[in-house]
Amino acid sequence: MRIERIEDAADVRLADYRDLTDVALRRVLEPAHGLYMAESAKVLARALAAGHEPRSVLAQERWLPELPQLLGDRDVPVYLVPAEVAEGVTGYAVHRGVLAAMHRPALPAVADILRDARLAVVLEDIVDHTNVGAAFRAAAGLGADAVLVTPRCADPLYRRSVRVSMGTVFQVPWTRLPEWDGADGAGAQLHAAGLHLAALALADDAVGLDGFAAAPPERVALLMGAEGDGLSHRALAAADTLVTIPMEGGVDSLNVAAASAVALWAVGRGQRARR
Repeated sequence: MRIERIEDAADVRLADYRDLTDVALRRVLEPAHGLYMAESAKVLARALAAGHEPRSVLAQERWLPELPQLLGDRDVPVYLVPAEVAEGVTGYAVHRGVLAAMHRPALPAVADILRDARLAVVLEDIVDHTNVGAAFRAAAGLGADAVLVTPRCADPLYRRSVRVSMGTVFQVPWTRLPEWDGADGAGAQLHAAGLHLAALALADDAVGLDGFAAAPPERVALLMGAEGDGLSHRALAAADTLVTIPMEGGVDSLNVAAASAVALWAVGRGQRARR
């Protein structure tokens, strides 16, 4: 690693880290520049373990002793800045010690990540980065083999998604689906991979999760929709089964992150019991 001390927030070397709190701006800049942000040493370590490579690292002086072990022999610039410079550039007080601008890896083909998948999660149009990150954490912790996101779903590699997931977005294979319709659409590709599509939805003809999970298909994709709107009509039309989580206390549904955790636990347990 190459240590470069910077005292000026306007320094052009810090361009990748500028205005990290501006969601609309970062949504355009990060994919266009082929990067994403890894925040904290733990998240960076998981990204590196997944084979991702840093373009640069931003840190404060007190975190310098941790970096050699973290970065190894990588020839990457490490920008050491005072706390006020870090805040001036990013737009917030940087308490987690380390930020890294990471090269964004190419997304795999849908067929490739589903080839051996028994349990997958599909996130349709989830626009809240916190929910996306929490759903990935549930997927990693509860044994999902893959996560697929639709074209309008929030970026799993956005800083907040990565942070909430605790870096598990680097553990679970994921990619973006196309739109639902057509011979090469999302529904066709999921079915071509041999997955039974179980849509979590409030519907009169939905089966209870407990019943579905008691004897689940060998290979299942759980379709999860945005809170409020739920799944689109096209997603529901592609589904093989509509599934609902029985609720009590006058509550009709859970948010998508909680619902994905409940469904993954139940269906995964049922699949393991059948083997």
